[in-house]
Amino acid sequence: MNPQALDLAVIGNNRIAALLDTRARLVWWCFPRLDSDPVFCRLIAGDEEKGFSDVVLSGLVKSESKYVVNTATVVTLLTAEDGAQVRIADFAPRFRNFERMMRPPQLMRIIEPVSGLPHITIRVRPAQHYGKPVARHVSGSNHITYGEPALIRLTTDAPLSYIESETTFALTHALHLIFGPDEPFAGEPAATVRDFDRRTRAYWQEWVRRLSIAYEWQEATIRAAITLKLSSFEETGGIVAALTTSLPESPHSGRNWDYRYCWPRDAYFVVKALNRIGATRTMEGYIDFILSIAGEDDTLKPCYGIVPNSDLTEWIAPHLNGFQNHGPVRFGNAAVSQVQHDAYGSVILSAVPMFFDRRLPNPGGEALFGLIEKLAGKCAELALKPDAGIWEYRGRARIHTHSAAMCWAGLSRAGAIANRLELADRAAHWNGIADQVRKVILERCWNEKRQAFAAGVDTDDMDASVLLLPELGLVDATDPRFVSTVAAIEKELVHGRHVLRYAAPDDFGLPEAEFLVCRFWLIDALCLLGRKDEARERFADALSLRNQYGLFAEDIHRDTGQLWGNFPQTYSMAGLILSAMRLSRSWEERYWHASS
Repeated sequence: MNPQALDLAVIGNNRIAALLDTRARLVWWCFPRLDSDPVFCRLIAGDEEKGFSDVVLSGLVKSESKYVVNTATVVTLLTAEDGAQVRIADFAPRFRNFERMMRPPQLMRIIEPVSGLPHITIRVRPAQHYGKPVARHVSGSNHITYGEPALIRLTTDAPLSYIESETTFALTHALHLIFGPDEPFAGEPAATVRDFDRRTRAYWQEWVRRLSIAYEWQEATIRAAITLKLSSFEETGGIVAALTTSLPESPHSGRNWDYRYCWPRDAYFVVKALNRIGATRTMEGYIDFILSIAGEDDTLKPCYGIVPNSDLTEWIAPHLNGFQNHGPVRFGNAAVSQVQHDAYGSVILSAVPMFFDRRLPNPGGEALFGLIEKLAGKCAELALKPDAGIWEYRGRARIHTHSAAMCWAGLSRAGAIANRLELADRAAHWNGIADQVRKVILERCWNEKRQAFAAGVDTDDMDASVLLLPELGLVDATDPRFVSTVAAIEKELVHGRHVLRYAAPDDFGLPEAEFLVCRFWLIDALCLLGRKDEARERFADALSLRNQYGLFAEDIHRDTGQLWGNFPQTYSMAGLILSAMRLSRSWEERYWHASS
């Protein structure tokens, strides 16, 4: 596995999340929630040494970093040239306590000597106001408060003077660091951090035990599942598309966007993937989120803050130079003002299991079906009208095949739900409209010249999103039109190992990078066509593109093989899970092959 600039691990607890590199440097942390001002912003600070916290081992020659198995805890081993070693454990507390879930906005770190007499420097350099270095810090007896006004507090049993002056000192016993709100920390640091570490590991290991996963690629599936779980903001149920902003899709492309918000489109894939492996609570929380944003108004925006009324006006931060100096750094997202019709179908599809999955203690009822009908009405109204599409074109609108197909899917599922609720007249109503819309899509989105379903009406452009048509149920995978569509996509959008979203210029020219989820859409399509060996080969190749922690960003550069784009990308991680579950041999098949 090639070293990556995005060799980063995620720790979090469904309230906050942080990224750290292979030397245990915390380079990203938005506080006090996933979409807040980044206190640690080194990831997008360019060459400036600000917005981070790390442990520098004198004479460092080697670092080894990995997740504790089946947890969101990262352990890093630093080795010096004289053989001295330091182990660092990083986590965000999450566990059940007094029948409630504990998930404080805190990061915890254990630094302990392993061998020799290591000399270390603890550096804490937070930022505030979107990239301005914190100029003021105030020490107490066991803590340092950073910021003006007060931003975060570091509570620790480490020598405060050494931290303030960034002085190197001998590490003779374990030290414990707690980053969190500027408020008194009630417990003794060492005992509390050790206890929280133990209970947090136990929580994640028990959560993983309850997953229903296939025989093959279990480690990859589990890591993807934990990552998707960490992308949910549990207080409201909103699911972010990624944890970062402005990691460009490719070098100096200007395709730098803020993904720390909830897109119904992306959230649907997350819910689908987690439901597939039996983790349904994220879906249940997300449905509560949807009821909050769409309960009174049946018009959906393309994206929402994880607190729905948040201002998402897009702006550029002047004090941050960007990932590897590839600016600009944007906060907010102009997609909020776009017209994207697939959102309506995405929400309905996300809610379908609430009516059909008998495991759920609170199944969908009259209130949720009322919302489904409102959204289905919008699907009927908008299915064949121009929008910005799944790829959020900023400079044009057209009738996109994917948007129309998602609206059709919303209509057909509304009919299925009505049938489930034994509302025959409503079922007939929505199924009738769905049939009409489907007929028009199949006629107008089919391109005779291409012998394929094109990106939209009256265009020859190809688009990888049409690979989802069988998944949505619009066409059967054996339909000759879909078979020839896959062939057309392989001819135009598949370049060796890479699968492009589209091959036509957009607002920023021709894309240089592969949008990773498209690779999984092709894998799924090949499997549906009976080309399973090819699909498995492509899947194995896709797994080789993960970073050393088993995580994906949004994109892969076609020339360098490097990960680019916001990180970790829920689309990509969900694609991994869904393809793994589709391709894996069963437990019985694997046992038989092993025995024969």
